[in-house]
Amino acid sequence: MSDITIHAQFDSGNIEVLAITGTEARLTIRRDHRSEFFQWFHFRVSGAAGREVTLRLTGLNASAYPGGWPGYRAAVSEDREHWGRAATAWDKEADGGTLTIRYQPAGDLAWFAYFAPYSLERHDDLIATMAQAEGVTSRCLGTTLDGRAIDCLELGEGETQVWLYARQHPGETMAEWWMEGALDRLTDPADPWARLLRQRCRFHVVPNMNPDGSFRGHLRTNAVGVNLNREWHAPTPERSPEVLAVLRAMDQSGVHVAMDVHGDEAIPAAFIAGFHGIPAWTEAQGTGYDRYRAILERRSPDFQTRLGYPTARPGSANLTMSTNQLAQRFGPSHGCVAFTLEMPFKDNDDLPDTAQGWSPERSIQLGRDCIAALGEWLAERG
Repeated sequence: MSDITIHAQFDSGNIEVLAITGTEARLTIRRDHRSEFFQWFHFRVSGAAGREVTLRLTGLNASAYPGGWPGYRAAVSEDREHWGRAATAWDKEADGGTLTIRYQPAGDLAWFAYFAPYSLERHDDLIATMAQAEGVTSRCLGTTLDGRAIDCLELGEGETQVWLYARQHPGETMAEWWMEGALDRLTDPADPWARLLRQRCRFHVVPNMNPDGSFRGHLRTNAVGVNLNREWHAPTPERSPEVLAVLRAMDQSGVHVAMDVHGDEAIPAAFIAGFHGIPAWTEAQGTGYDRYRAILERRSPDFQTRLGYPTARPGSANLTMSTNQLAQRFGPSHGCVAFTLEMPFKDNDDLPDTAQGWSPERSIQLGRDCIAALGEWLAERG
């Protein structure tokens, strides 16, 4: 019986092969460059020829979020278009924590990933397509340490400045799938919520804040191992030019509403975290935050407010994080309401999907729903 082969030297690829025997492989995940974070994987198996493969990812007790492995199922695709879920088991005691994936492809090839990948090629296609839509302009806010563009799409004629940005943490690919849904709705000339929003708002959309980490197959950091969502208090060209470029543009436009889009490894639900605990907190900001969450929960069965992160105590907010920093920075001048949207790597346990779990398609739909909720939120505000 011939051995399978495994490759990961491609856009967002990440795996290290320790041993292969026949259709079984022992693997480990490479850490982010100059960082201890690791959890994202993406690799190709070839030579399966319809045989079941057994893939053991080891040493995962030391991963960034070991609590994310129980109940998790690996994403798998044979055509790189449709992503399903493979049979997956977690054993904390085996080989430093082992995730075992079993799958029998119909053909010779199968791709496995922590979540459905969102390639830089697809990102470029998204930017090019949206830049051709009526009323949309594209600009480069700056350049990353690896020399990549930080793309921003802008549209709308209103005075309310809305910033949408995603993939500060590059392994959270559901965030850029969400962007496809949000942008698709915003640019739909027949959509009434989009028409209202384009009249009332100026949108600034950054679909991928961390293209270097995305291409390198990182979970959480940029080219030099920096977590961008801990840089918003004092970004520098040497450590975090991505944040520096976006924050400078925000200072130029002002920010009334901001949404930072992420994925959560452990919590099997979509939820929003806020900016409680900032020194400049106002009741008006808090009321706006609560009202948006209530609208989105009513509009989307895939969103809920029961599960989420603990609320920060007054005065204890971490101002290195974007949502806190923006609400603090632009609260006094713009009444800024900022949101951190989290989607699951696993599934929405309230509405489970045995075939796909949480998926690109559900991320796209939630993006569309979030935009409609924003329209309703602004309409109610008057």
